[in-house]
Amino acid sequence: MKTSPAGYLSLVITLAAFARAGEVYHAQGEMAGEVGASQVHLQSRLTTLPGPELAPDGDMPGATGVAAFEWSDSADFADASQSAWLTAAPDNDFIIRTTLLDLRPGQRYFYRLIYGTAPDSVRTGPTRSFKTLSPIDADAPVSFCMGTCMHYDAFMSGVPNGDGPATATEEDKRLGFRVFAAMRKLRPDFFIGAGDTVYYDFPKSQPATTLPGLRKKWHEQFRLPRLTEFFGDCPAFWSKDDHDFRFDDADLEGADLPSASTGKALFREQLPITPQGDQKSPTYRTVRIHPHAQLWFLEGRDHRSPNSMPDGPEKSLWGAAQKAWLEQTLKASDATWKLIISPTPLVGPDRKTKKDNHTNPLGFRHEGDEFFAWLTRENIKNVIILSGDRHWQYHSIHPSGVEEFSVGALNDENSILGEYPGRPTSTDPDSKILQPYHYKEATGGFLRVEVAPKGLSVATLRLGFHDDTGAVLYQIEKAP
Repeated sequence: MKTSPAGYLSLVITLAAFARAGEVYHAQGEMAGEVGASQVHLQSRLTTLPGPELAPDGDMPGATGVAAFEWSDSADFADASQSAWLTAAPDNDFIIRTTLLDLRPGQRYFYRLIYGTAPDSVRTGPTRSFKTLSPIDADAPVSFCMGTCMHYDAFMSGVPNGDGPATATEEDKRLGFRVFAAMRKLRPDFFIGAGDTVYYDFPKSQPATTLPGLRKKWHEQFRLPRLTEFFGDCPAFWSKDDHDFRFDDADLEGADLPSASTGKALFREQLPITPQGDQKSPTYRTVRIHPHAQLWFLEGRDHRSPNSMPDGPEKSLWGAAQKAWLEQTLKASDATWKLIISPTPLVGPDRKTKKDNHTNPLGFRHEGDEFFAWLTRENIKNVIILSGDRHWQYHSIHPSGVEEFSVGALNDENSILGEYPGRPTSTDPDSKILQPYHYKEATGGFLRVEVAPKGLSVATLRLGFHDDTGAVLYQIEKAP
């Protein structure tokens, strides 16, 4: 949004007036996380500005205050319940989060934020909603959208971080990534953010290393209207990758900032993945979303061996505990479709110069090959990998038969054309991987997954790639 010098001065004066008045707002809206059949986390953040305009320093300042969540299964909030009062304070970045329990499966709930400087001086925010899962009802279809690699700096600057075009208009920069408007029209039951939700290390000339700078990356992005509208009605599950952990290809090693401990803690602070303050529960987890479908969310940064370590049996991207958990829970599952949400690819192909994922010969290929061999040996069927990290959309089939769908970047400016099987520059120069689909032009977009689509068998799985306007680029229906 272009602003004249006089207009900019007026804006600064207006923002300062808000701050002097001591008003409390919630410019980043509300979001629901980790929705299940009977529970969900609700989150908001109190701010000194109403948004979406940022302060002159480009941040969205937090505000000290109190807040509570009110919820009901009725849009008019009849027989509503209310959480305990929560305190927004600097130590938690002014974020408030609560966990609702004992909810009914398959029920849409309505909620809103009650907030202010004190419990006797509060306002009520707009109505938001979420729908609980119904994992035992085979007649209830479920759908979700999944995306990754949301590059705010490229989007706002118009300088692409890849092969894709810079298409964000001034209106887009004011409202936010247009992909969220496209997904909202599809009314998914939930969204999966597969990693790189923010980029701490961009712009490259000014990477974020301090706590205020790191937090700012979340504030500037989640105050955009299209995001607050989308997440106000669509719960989400989140995974992290390198850029929203530390920096490109980051592992646990080295003294470069941000540190690994800061990256781990900040991800839990900013997103409703665990109860507020919980720094111990593992971020890998499994969720049953339908009688015929179960999700596994893998953690790719917290437990990995050093990237530089020679590949072999002792090198692990997942860590021993997570790997044992993954194998145990896959064997125990009776779900028809076993959908593995991985922040990084296992099939690819990827660029051969990389060394931080399971496709890379200089990375963690041994562990990836072991996993595919284990699936074959244990006769575990209908495993599909849904991958983040790679900035292009593809559907690939491993020689073992396991299929992988790479969801690609959410915005055009962060999309690239990527690698193909058979290319000497790829991790599959011998064309062992089959690739039924690889988009022809770099574009932002997302993957939509439906279990038991209307009019089809309850065990049918439909997967479709969309661009950031919502147009369908590729779609496939799978029977077990």
